[in-house]
Formats: sequence, structure tokens, C-alpha cells
Amino acid sequence: MKNLKLLQLLESILGKGKSTSGDNIAFFSPFVSHYKPKLEINIKTTNAGENHWHCWISDKKGRSIASLFKQLKLPKERFEQLARIIESAKYRVDTTTEKQEIIQLPKEYVPLWNKKNTPDYRNAIHYLTQRGVTIFDILKYRIGYCEAGEYSGKIIIPSYDADGQLNYFVSRAFYRADKFKHKNPKISKDIIGFDLTINWSEPIVLCEGAFDAIAVKRNAIPLFGKIIQPALQKKIIEKRVRDIYICLDADALRNALQFAERFMAEGLNVYFIELQAEDASELGFNKITKIIQNTQVLTFEHVMELRMGLLWK
Repeated sequence: MKNLKLLQLLESILGKGKSTSGDNIAFFSPFVSHYKPKLEINIKTTNAGENHWHCWISDKKGRSIASLFKQLKLPKERFEQLARIIESAKYRVDTTTEKQEIIQLPKEYVPLWNKKNTPDYRNAIHYLTQRGVTIFDILKYRIGYCEAGEYSGKIIIPSYDADGQLNYFVSRAFYRADKFKHKNPKISKDIIGFDLTINWSEPIVLCEGAFDAIAVKRNAIPLFGKIIQPALQKKIIEKRVRDIYICLDADALRNALQFAERFMAEGLNVYFIELQAEDASELGFNKITKIIQNTQVLTFEHVMELRMGLLWK
């Protein structure tokens, strides 16, 4: 059943809505100027307290009305109205003002799905193709590049949180002559990489880097390093993720075992993927998929064997 009170609240902010498919209502988008209503909101709240929304022109999206209100910078009173309608603690949490690090994509960022007849565009596409990245991956992860500025000559891979807000990005030079292969923002990595694309009711794969996660393709989370940060640990445990595949490079074995033991102590199934000379992005989708399929669930006995092996190295 549609939430008519929620619809009334949205129309008081966005203007008259138009029914589209199912429980979706389309509004004129506040993010862009367009002659058609392109901001689509599902007004049927899920059991998890979610209402997905998407602006089809700007590609801004999220899983909660609160995230939309945040992007519109609405006053606290609107959040309180929303909380009363939805009756969800999730929305009440969103009304608090927490100090968050602000991050933005480089102003020179250009989406790679918009074709350009320039040498930089062609070289960026060639670099990604060589690494097994497809046009579908480019669209899914909103991969772009820069032709000028601080990140000139670099691929930009953004990461978005569950509400569709940017929480991190990585860059990678696509010219071999570039002395600085990587340049990433100097902010906390205590975030959940690619959270917007993750289905927490399915098995997840934890990888070191963004290219590793893209290579795995299915429900993969980049750590942007070798540490499973507290925010990610907490969410995995809260969501009671059924199966966790830890896919880290060989030099991160000690850290991987530490996190594996914690998840196992919570009663979660952990699979440890032992990579040797190559990482997931170097192996590619077919090889890494075969390895994942053949990996057995980790036992405490196996953990002890691996720990003993570390002592002899």
C-alpha cells in the first residue's frame, strides 16, 4: 500500500508528482532543469525502512528519503516530519548532525560513458580495456577520468555509500610515463567501498583495491588497503552476512586471519582465498570466479595451520 502521508510530504517539497510504474512517483528534479519529471521515488517503504529514489538525468540516487533530504539540505523539521511518517529509527538517526568529512570528485572529472574524440579519452578507454574493465563496469561504478587539473591523465573510480553519496574515490594513471601512478584523497578510509552496489543478503567478497572488486564483479567490496575498517566490520556483523570471502594479497595474510577469526566467532561463514603472485584484478573474472567456487569454508583448525605457517616465514 502506498504511503499517502509520505506522498503529501514529498509533494509539499517537490511539487505535484506523477504515478509511473508500481509504487513509483515521478517529480521534476531539483538537481537539473528538465522539461519532464525525472526524479523517481518509490513511496512504498520496505521492511528495512527504505524508499529508493533516482534522478535519471543527474544519476543521483539513494535508498532512503532521508538521503534525498540531505542532498537537498532541508531543515531539521522536514526530517522530523519524515520520522513521524516512516516511524523508523533509521530516519531519526539521520536527523542528527554528525561531523563528516566532505569529499567531492575533482572538478575536471568527466564520465567515461560520454564518448569524446580526444587522445586522453582513447588512452583511458584503452587502459581500462587492457585491465578487463567493460562498458557495463564503467556505467555501474560511474568510472571517469580527468584531462586537466590535479588528476590529469588519471582514471577516477568513485565509491558511494548506501544513500548514494560519495564517500571516497581512487585514481590511477593511464599513461606509463606518469611518475605518480596513484593519487587518492587524504581522508579516512573508515567507509564501506561500493556500498551502493552491495546486496547484503548475498555472499560478499572483500578485496584490497577498486580494480580487484571490479574484476570479481559480484558483490565485491574494496578495502582501499589491507585492513577491514571498523565501519565495514560492524555492518557485516549487523547484517549477518551469510558467507564472507576474504580475497587479499599474500602479504596481507596476517591481517586476513585476524579478521577471519572475528567473523567466525560471530558464527559467520568465512572463506579465505589464498592469492599468490597475482591479485584479483590480474587474474581476471574467469580465473578468480573459479578460485572462489573451489574455496572451502574456513575452520579454526585451518586458521591455526596458517598461523603456524607464518611463524616459519
